Amino acid sequence: MRDLARRVLRRPDPGPLRVTAPPALTEVAREGVVPLAPRAGAPRDRLRVAVVVPQFRRGSGGHSTIMHLLRGLVARGHSCSVWIEDTDGTHRGQAPEEVEARFRAWFDAAHVDVHATFEAWRGADVVLATGWQTVHRVLRLPGAAARGYLVQDHEPEFYGTSAERVWAESTYRLGLPCVAASPWLAGLLRDRYEARADAFDLGVDHAVYRPDPAVARRDDTVVFYARAVTARRAVPLGLLALRELARARPHLRIVLFGEARPIDAGFPCEQPGVLDGPQLAALYAEATVGLVLSMTNPSLVPTEMLACGLPVVDVASDAMMETFGPRGPIALAEFDPLSVAGAIGDLLDDAAERERRAAAGLELAAGRTWPRAAEQLETAMRRWLA
Repeated sequence: MRDLARRVLRRPDPGPLRVTAPPALTEVAREGVVPLAPRAGAPRDRLRVAVVVPQFRRGSGGHSTIMHLLRGLVARGHSCSVWIEDTDGTHRGQAPEEVEARFRAWFDAAHVDVHATFEAWRGADVVLATGWQTVHRVLRLPGAAARGYLVQDHEPEFYGTSAERVWAESTYRLGLPCVAASPWLAGLLRDRYEARADAFDLGVDHAVYRPDPAVARRDDTVVFYARAVTARRAVPLGLLALRELARARPHLRIVLFGEARPIDAGFPCEQPGVLDGPQLAALYAEATVGLVLSMTNPSLVPTEMLACGLPVVDVASDAMMETFGPRGPIALAEFDPLSVAGAIGDLLDDAAERERRAAAGLELAAGRTWPRAAEQLETAMRRWLA
């Protein structure tokens, strides 16, 4: 009986702890950067653009942005391909065909070539790194006429004191010209790292995110982008603010979305999980106020909410202040639970202010399109080639 108890209580051996790092980092240190390939004559109208992306999970906003941009480039006549650099073993044990199929399905990548390995690599006119983990691989790829760095966020802030933080910072100093997902981020790269940096504006898929006159907008619903696995979304702050609102307004309907697992929120709420575009648009069409917390670069979510006519509350970070302005369409609150709760409560109580901010948001979102963002990226790439 005692032996049986020991067998029942014995935990399965998890195996050795896996410590990961970009393998190409050592290659660059040991062998240097592969020289660029000469490109004769003026740049052709049709470019071959190869984009190296890090490992992925369903619902990744960064990978979604990349695919929006690539679809825009394809529409402008360019040939695009995606190459997956799995530095942390997310896709270990999966067949390359399975990884490629998941990427196509999750990120609407039917119009580009997707590669889970670099075995078929044959060079490109422009090769783009898209995350710090991919930079060293891009520097080692042969047959590239130009290289660049698509920077969507200040990635060192994703980490505490660590090797990853130091490596992420170092990638901005490796000489790649950058195109950043906001003027604020481009300015940070220039000022802090002396990097060459252009900017593009995050777009909106207006075929999905738009007002829906068939849906009656409620006056009692707050929706919160509660992607807790992403620390820069400040979910603990949002939960404290919503807990305060739920205490003062017990009949308030609160919806947490964006996280695959249920969150122990401490107040009654709905949690539909990770939603696709049409599901999000339907949620934004009926909600009263949207809550998104952007501690670094703004995410896609606030502008998509605005495009649906939904007033938004966010934090008054440097990035949000520079991108949207202190008196722009988004209500910016101090990084404090009561300040965030107060900003939401003010909008809940003031229908006229909600309408004003909704109108201003629709006007701003109208100018944010993915074709325009792809054009900005194309302009930067042609400058690199020249």
